[in-house]
Amino acid sequence: MRTLVVIVDRSGDVPRKTGLATPIAGWEAIQSLVVDLGIADPEDSTVNCLLEGLNVTRSLRDENEDAVVAVVSGGTDSMVGADQAIAREIEELIDRYDPETSIVVIDSTEDERLLPIIESRLQVDSVDRVVVRQARDLESTYYLLKQFLADEELRTTVLVPIGIVLLVFPAILMLSSLAIAVGSIAAVIGVFLLYKGLSVDAHLADLSTQAREAMYSGRVSIVTYVVAVGLALVGVFAGVLGISDLGLGNVQLVTVMGFTYYSVPWLALGALAASTGRLLDEVIQNEQVRTSYLNLPFGVLAVGLVVRGFSGYFIERAGYVSGLSVPPIQMGAATIRGFTLTPEEHLAVFVVLGLFVSLAGIRVSSYLAGEFEESGDVA
Repeated sequence: MRTLVVIVDRSGDVPRKTGLATPIAGWEAIQSLVVDLGIADPEDSTVNCLLEGLNVTRSLRDENEDAVVAVVSGGTDSMVGADQAIAREIEELIDRYDPETSIVVIDSTEDERLLPIIESRLQVDSVDRVVVRQARDLESTYYLLKQFLADEELRTTVLVPIGIVLLVFPAILMLSSLAIAVGSIAAVIGVFLLYKGLSVDAHLADLSTQAREAMYSGRVSIVTYVVAVGLALVGVFAGVLGISDLGLGNVQLVTVMGFTYYSVPWLALGALAASTGRLLDEVIQNEQVRTSYLNLPFGVLAVGLVVRGFSGYFIERAGYVSGLSVPPIQMGAATIRGFTLTPEEHLAVFVVLGLFVSLAGIRVSSYLAGEFEESGDVA
């Protein structure tokens, strides 16, 4: 199996500085070319590229492999003409030596752009990039920076936030103290990192697309989702008002439980509205119902009851709200005396109600699933 070691000179330094026509192939010819090009321009990195080609060829021959070293060059000023010239030279080398594989030796990212041209004509087993040791850090940094600036997504992700920070930071610093400026910038950067790290932008794009499709298709869920968001906002507002009425100023466990106690009914209603709308969409569009959609409204209601019970238990034990009192009930000749539930009894009532609703949901969904199975409309 013959391997062609190809040294790529896209810029055309070899024919321009030595006056020799390419392609140039063979061990002795490349050795002579190294001397000629090195005398013509000792600082040209192509000299190191030629030496690396000779080094790779010698390594292959030491392993008893048939290897031929050659250099191809673009002989025109335009990049398109240079690429076409190199393609013709590659085809000439293939006709002359009939290689089965190749190893490409390059010294820049510009030369690396020719890999698809070579791969379309000959199998490439390896790419050997040559970086001059004295300028390794500088050149590698240059190529990395050049590739970074060529990537539009990376530019918008990194350069735009840095530019905004550099513009906003002096303005905040003039209006306030250094601590506020640093804290504000750090908070904005943290929000941006979370925004990109959690792919919030992709989720928002999908959400807008789904909302538009829902509007066009006339889904009931788009209305119930809006209702759910409104009820959630009402729940947050009710929670804030509730802890304000209780006089809970400092953030502590009782404050969190008080906010949950007053907001969870509205949040549960919002979730119930959203799940009901999704259930109606399933029935209207697919004419079938999955048991998971049937269970969801009952599950939401059951969770709301349990959370309400536990949050109420905490704020009752803290003494901010009174226990649940049942007034006397007159039923004909019989009279039921009034009583007040202890916090533990109040919690037990809500937990039992949650379990009852959950079991009722399972029973109802099983019954409806059986009805739909008989009519062939259940999934």
